[in-house]
Amino acid sequence: MSTSIPEELRYNKSHEWVRDDGDGLFTVGITDHAQKALGDLVYVEAAEVGNVVSADDACCVVESVKAASDVYSPLDGEIVEANEALEDSPELVNNDPYGDGWLFRIKPTTPADFDALLDADAYAGLLSEEE
Repeated sequence: MSTSIPEELRYNKSHEWVRDDGDGLFTVGITDHAQKALGDLVYVEAAEVGNVVSADDACCVVESVKAASDVYSPLDGEIVEANEALEDSPELVNNDPYGDGWLFRIKPTTPADFDALLDADAYAGLLSEEE
């Protein structure tokens, strides 16, 4: 199963991706690998705007016909936006996990923590270890 791993993103071991939006905010979603493993999503419980989270805190839930899965914040910070389109269209995560299927935006406490996350090559290595 071929998985898309965009080079410009960073990743964590629980299969979330992070994009530096260049405005002090970072967008987070689940990876192509994660959405394929879950199958067709039927519900997304949005992250709560205003919540202050630590890295690895569960901050929202995605549910498929197979399972419900927590989504973890890859960074310490404050949730500043949730993708409201997913309330009516959770399948956006399956159709476009790195685009319209993003889950939330976060204002990190320490933006440099982004650089400590896995790059595309390291994430690809993690996936090959899991297989």
